[in-house]
Amino acid sequence: MKDVYDILKERGFVEGITDEEGLRRLLESREITCYIGFDPSAPSLHVGSLIPIMSLVHMQRGGHRPIALVGGGTALIGDPSGRKEMRQILSREEVEKNALGLKRQLSTYLHFGEGKALLLNNADWLTRLNYIEFLRDIGKHFSVNRMLSAESYRARLETGLNFVEFNYMLLQAYDFLHLYREYGCLLQMGGSDQWGNIVAGVDLIRRMEKGVAYGIVFPLITTASGEKMGKTAQGTIWLDPDRTSPYEYYQYWINTDDRDVERFLTLFTLLPMEEVRGYGRLKGADLRQSKEVLAFEATKITHGEEEASKAREAARMVFGGEEGTLEAVPTTFLEKERLERGIAAFELFAETGLCGSRGDARRVILQGGGYVNGRRLKEIDERITEEHLREGTIILRAGKKRYHRLVLKEG
Repeated sequence: MKDVYDILKERGFVEGITDEEGLRRLLESREITCYIGFDPSAPSLHVGSLIPIMSLVHMQRGGHRPIALVGGGTALIGDPSGRKEMRQILSREEVEKNALGLKRQLSTYLHFGEGKALLLNNADWLTRLNYIEFLRDIGKHFSVNRMLSAESYRARLETGLNFVEFNYMLLQAYDFLHLYREYGCLLQMGGSDQWGNIVAGVDLIRRMEKGVAYGIVFPLITTASGEKMGKTAQGTIWLDPDRTSPYEYYQYWINTDDRDVERFLTLFTLLPMEEVRGYGRLKGADLRQSKEVLAFEATKITHGEEEASKAREAARMVFGGEEGTLEAVPTTFLEKERLERGIAAFELFAETGLCGSRGDARRVILQGGGYVNGRRLKEIDERITEEHLREGTIILRAGKKRYHRLVLKEG
């Protein structure tokens, strides 16, 4: 049986590590506690957060104890990593509300019962720090020259680095120290832009506790076309089903670039690598099967098997003409009175979110990309009425792949 570090490395999660041989020996010898921080700057995580989430899933499956640390305290400061300008500073109330949403979301991936994983919020200790004591006890271990050499700071010097942000490295290092002391945490993981912060935590533990800790950073994942993960023409792909429906989530994965399918099966599913490689060998029309497996498995992990099955069934019906239900397709319920009066097509395309705005809807329809019940719309202001209902449903389509269902509201 492979060690969890070998699994992470084989599946492409490891870009950098502070001490590979030391960590490998540690993981082979006993179960450890590891952690990753999650920024509660929004009430939901998105697809770009899946690499750290999946790494914790693998750690737990390997018998280790993950800590998912919600950064309720550090979010009050703002991480300068990967930013050209200062992050918007949220109020404590906003951060606390977002932190609760992230906690609920992370519970769908990790098992927190019986101490198998921990959900913590660094606001519980960071907001209680005495500033003078913190500077004296923690700050003295940090060299300003060394901090400024970190990529996250150096990249910001040209545009301006706020003093508040400059403290971020100290706070994240202190998080690692606190988790080391209180929970025996020996490993911090994070994105490659967190390398300087993670190394600072490892060094702080060595200086203050004479202890040995480790760090792993993940690669920045982009698509084959060079785009950032989780961004589409329609916006961000969220993990929250109220922001991105399971059907839309499924569609995001099934529309994966052919060149990315095997890599994404490796990173974003739990399928054995032999099976992944088998799907990676499929070519041409057979590659559709690999994409369907990717979409189903990725949706199952985030939204559960039932929602993944509904999304797959709806997609097969819409795109393949198979028997099934359209229940999973994004749906808007309309009052009978509105349909009796009729609604301009471009207004409906914008209202349902098929297009980002009325202007965008006009452009799509004028260019021949707007459809109602499979028929191409010729006019932007064609009235959609109850005459378009087919068994109580109207199907709108924008382009080749974006569908929306209109249903008559009962009563």
